[in-house]
Order: sequence, then C-alpha cells, then structure tokens
Amino acid sequence: MAALPPFVTTQKWLKELCTFGIGGPAKYFTTVQSIDDLRHALEWASQHKIPTFILGKGSNCLFDDRGFDGLVIHNKIAFLETPQPGCFYAGAGYSYSLLGSQTARQGYTGLEFASGIPCSVGGAVFMNAGANGRETCDSLVEVEYIHPDGHLETYPRDRLTFAYRSSPFQQMHGVIVAALFQLEKGDDARKKQIEIITKRKSSQPLQEMSAGCIFRNPEQAPAGKLIDEWGLKGLAVGDACVSDIHGNFIVNKGSASAEDVKQLIQLIKHKIKEQTGVALESEVRFIPYQPETTHD
Repeated sequence: MAALPPFVTTQKWLKELCTFGIGGPAKYFTTVQSIDDLRHALEWASQHKIPTFILGKGSNCLFDDRGFDGLVIHNKIAFLETPQPGCFYAGAGYSYSLLGSQTARQGYTGLEFASGIPCSVGGAVFMNAGANGRETCDSLVEVEYIHPDGHLETYPRDRLTFAYRSSPFQQMHGVIVAALFQLEKGDDARKKQIEIITKRKSSQPLQEMSAGCIFRNPEQAPAGKLIDEWGLKGLAVGDACVSDIHGNFIVNKGSASAEDVKQLIQLIKHKIKEQTGVALESEVRFIPYQPETTHD
C-alpha cells in the first residue's frame, strides 16, 4: 500500500475510545469533523478495499481484544442548530445526553430521556436509543446520511422503519451525519429531565466502565430484574462482573477482556434460560477483528 494520507494514523487503542475500556488497536484510525473529512476517509478506504467501522462515543460496543483490522472512523461531526423554535438540527457526533439536557432547559419536551445516555446523536439514531417510555424515533423528523460512494441523502421519518433498539441504518453501509428533531413546549420538561438523571445516577453504575444495558428487555420482565431475582449480581468472569447496582450492566473492574465479557454474557443467558425459560438477547454490539463486510 502507498504511504498513508495525513488524516490517517495507525495502531490507535480502541479501549481508550469506548466506555467499556476494552479493545485492541485499530489498524487504521481517523477522526472526521465535517462531511468532506468523512468523504475523504470513505474514499480512501474504498480505494484500498479496507473495512471501516464508524465510532461515536463507543457506549454500546465491545471491541475484539485484537482490535479492528481496518479503518475506524471517529465521527466528531458535532454541531447544534435551531432553525426554528422547537426544531433541533444536530450533527451525528453531538452528545445525545447534552442535547437532552439542553432542550429540556429551553422548555422543550421529548428528549428528556436522553440526559445521561452516553452516546452520540448518530449512535442514538442508529440504535433507536430509548428510556422512560420514549424512543429516539418519536421526535425524529429526518436523518442526513452519506453513502459509501459519497452521495449525501436525506431520509424523512416516514421512509424509515424503527423498532425496539433497531433502525434501518443497521442494515446499511454508509454513515449517519446529522439528524433533525421536532420537540413540543413542555412546562415540566426541565423537572422531568432532572428526575430522570437523578434516578439514573442512583440506579446505574455510571462511574464504572460498562457498555450500558447488556440485554434487551424481554416481554416477561426487565432483564435486570430477572438477573437480580436469580442472584446473579456480582457474578464474574475475570474482571468482567455483573454490577451490584443494576443487574443488566456488566462492568469492567479494570482489566477485563472481550472474551471475559462474552463468557459472562453466555453464563448469564444459560442461567436465566435454565431458571426461567426466558432467552435473553444481547443488546451490545460485538465488533469483530475482521468484519465480513467492507463497511459497518
């Protein structure tokens, strides 16, 4: 391969870029702050047939202990504009938690639940993040998306089908670059936002390294409740441990490996299935060392 372009570096440790604190080095790494930056990165990867992975705040992913054998693109397209009252246009790299608190402070309701969720706007749209009876798609107007060939397309909400922790972007191979939200005035928005963040701080291990909730909530009961009821809090494999605060969190006590986490997830699944018949489904994204596709 020819010399690397100036915007690409090598051997960037992914454990430094995700909330789990787990993951080996990316073979290639770049940070993008504009659509042009993103186009250059995608073009370079396509020319050299290099797999890509788009990283936001790294709050819902588990990287392989060997790292990623391709180009990790850190999406830092982070802007916020208010084209009209109640309308919020945010870059994919913008903090979703910050957006939730800022909109509530301005007296707009609909994104209070985002406060305290450590993901980017792009990640929230990609996973259809939700809490407290609300989902990201509820207030979404449109999404700006760049395809692998560099073509920028705007998807209105009515062309997108969302479900629980699911969006159509999970089956696509480009990159979310921005999202437009429409919120309503709400007199108690700020109060509701404070209540949500206060509860989150008291009921979740926010000061420890984790990837948020590990399992989707089954129909029978919340996953954390099932894990708690069957005495699995504190269960550990290596430095990966079920949180004593919230059963649906696995925390990294310091030097947990991806393999530790995977083994612990399987152990929890087995015990819950054996005791209750419920098949837990993982919510965290496993990022393999060698992806099957050229874009993720």
